[in-house]
Amino acid sequence: MPDKRSAGLLVFRRTAAGGVEVLIGHMGGPFWSSREESAWSIPKGEYEPDETPEAAARREFQEELGLPAPDGAWFALGEARQRNGKLVTVWAVEGDLDPAEIVPGTFVMEWPPRSGVREAFPEIDRVGWFTPEAAAPLLVSGQRVFLEQLTARLGGLA
Repeated sequence: MPDKRSAGLLVFRRTAAGGVEVLIGHMGGPFWSSREESAWSIPKGEYEPDETPEAAARREFQEELGLPAPDGAWFALGEARQRNGKLVTVWAVEGDLDPAEIVPGTFVMEWPPRSGVREAFPEIDRVGWFTPEAAAPLLVSGQRVFLEQLTARLGGLA
């Protein structure tokens, strides 16, 4: 059975003070509702062998945030294996989105468990701009490497 693969897009912007902020989203649904630390994610999602990782990253950004990916040159931040074994590939692009314009996609799951009731939840229930240092403890641990790669690529700006 082939590895599950995901692709995502990390949007960053430069601040007036010369630093950088990244856009990340808090995962939606009941499992994450009371958590902050390690409960945020780069917009990303799984893809099948017939889809390119870049196309999947663009599609997932649109599905999760309800907005098209920002225009601009993408650059690779590499791959990382998550704790669940999934291989995640992430790109970065400079852009500036207003979190108030986000219209998250939804997923359906049985909730409460074994109740027979299926309920829809937002994939991402809120987004925010954070410095890489502030974002690191919020992101799930397997995605923190992408912040390090971004900072290195931008010459240490933070």
